[in-house]
Amino acid sequence: MKELKHINKYFYKYRYRLFIGIIITVAAKIFTLYTPRFLGASINVVAARLEGKISQEDFASELAFNILLLIGAAIVAGIFTFLMRQTIINVSRFIEYDLKNEIYQQYQRLSLSFYKSNRTGDLMNRITEDVNKVRDYAGPGIMYTINMISLFAVALIYMFSTAPKLTFYTILPLPFLSIFIYYISAIIHKKSTIVQEQLSKLSAFTQEAFSGISVIKSYAIEPHTQANFRTLSIESRQKQIDLAKIQALFFPLMLLLIGVSNILVIYIGGNQYINGEIKEIGTIAEFIIYVNMLTWPVATLGWVTSLVQQAEASQKRINEFLKQKPEIKNLVNNRTQIEGNITFKDVHFTYPDTNITALNGVSFNVNQGQTLAIMGKTGSGKSTILDLIGRLYDVEKGKILIDETLIKDQNLYDLRKEIGYVPQEAFLFSDTIQNNIRFGKENATDEEVVSAAKNANVHKNIVKFKKGYQTILGERGITLSGGQKQRLSIARAIIKSPKIFLFDDCLSAVDTETEEKILNSLFEISKSKTTIIVTHRISSAKNADKIIVLEDGKIIQEGTHDTLVNSEGFYQNMYLNQLTKKEIE
Repeated sequence: MKELKHINKYFYKYRYRLFIGIIITVAAKIFTLYTPRFLGASINVVAARLEGKISQEDFASELAFNILLLIGAAIVAGIFTFLMRQTIINVSRFIEYDLKNEIYQQYQRLSLSFYKSNRTGDLMNRITEDVNKVRDYAGPGIMYTINMISLFAVALIYMFSTAPKLTFYTILPLPFLSIFIYYISAIIHKKSTIVQEQLSKLSAFTQEAFSGISVIKSYAIEPHTQANFRTLSIESRQKQIDLAKIQALFFPLMLLLIGVSNILVIYIGGNQYINGEIKEIGTIAEFIIYVNMLTWPVATLGWVTSLVQQAEASQKRINEFLKQKPEIKNLVNNRTQIEGNITFKDVHFTYPDTNITALNGVSFNVNQGQTLAIMGKTGSGKSTILDLIGRLYDVEKGKILIDETLIKDQNLYDLRKEIGYVPQEAFLFSDTIQNNIRFGKENATDEEVVSAAKNANVHKNIVKFKKGYQTILGERGITLSGGQKQRLSIARAIIKSPKIFLFDDCLSAVDTETEEKILNSLFEISKSKTTIIVTHRISSAKNADKIIVLEDGKIIQEGTHDTLVNSEGFYQNMYLNQLTKKEIE
């Protein structure tokens, strides 16, 4: 139960609702227990009439009165039971809401390296399936436990006051049930953990298969993927069956023990009535009903135990993430004003998850209003520079200064608010085109959205769609071409109007004519802003104020287009190669 201590704060938060729920539960059980008493009284009236102890008129009136009381008690108990469910089950929904938000906020805080080492399907499973298991514990688990305790407390007090010996034999099988539950719970806990882990694997595989369905179809590997899915499904099925086998032991044993209790009531109660120890025959009927009323709470004891074990296994998996500490932390509480001056001083960086050295002593400076172009071969460290400016990672050696202040000493959220980042692989949400652009500025007007789209040279494409800016995009923008997705991402950055633009080879999927139009708009927009462009095209870099060329994490060339194009090296070779291709075209 130690893992479930985490949600005690939520029980405390909703303590008043739970307290009211407990009061209602006790009231419901009190009225429920009136049912067998009135039924027993009715049987006693019938027995008295058969023995001639009361007249027909008294018999009819007393029997009718008892029946009315029985119906009234049942109605009141039903109303209280309804209120009990509404109160306690609603608390579990509130806890589910709070816990999901806590997990989601933690996911938002965790650093980029966390997502590189954890699969999306597993993360989704923990915020859905695992939270659902915890909710079952906080709702039905708590409710049936309170229900059982209340019923036993009220019923046993009355039963002992009526027939102590009969009560003792009636509840005699219950200790054996407790021993069985204690033994089996450990097995359920272990198997529940295995089941949840297997579900995470299955969810992760399915999510990846759906996301990469175009690749799967392109390579015609559907049979292979299906075979892998079938293997995971069979493993998951077997683990679920193993758990179900253990859980299935509960209910047959419950019924056996309840049956034994009924037999004991009839046999021992009958003997006591014959011997005169029990004065009224209706008492035996009452005890039979009490036993059957206790059947469901006792039966649910095993189910609740299973819920608790599964919830603890799930909460343990949740706690593993909640205990993770983000590598990138905001160390400044005060708000900071970002202007856009960026300085790298002997920066070294190695990716922690792969141990690949991306930057090895990089130094450069770009002032507000300037444009820096970064070029180089694949894997030379270009995108890493952009990640470090956005502080998705922290450097291991050297310094990064923003406005002459160490980047760690800048307010992290203020820094990122002033960055418009366009990645090479554009990510779009399954929403309207308008809302995808507004992602950069939630309160943007329709005019601002259109203006940003025009500057990104995508407005003409959008208006050709049947619903224009209200067109719903498929997952990850799959309904658009690569160039259209990149231009929508650029529009998203433009509408934000940040102090720093970071473009990571975001024009690779557009033709040179479109690229020229976009660049002209960007240079006009970013005159007073700092712009860093990672590119493989000379056409994207030639108008930059500064150009640096990277190789194996080091700067091998630095200067303007005019100086680099006249100097032997990587830039000149690329210029000549691209110029030759352009002439051929």
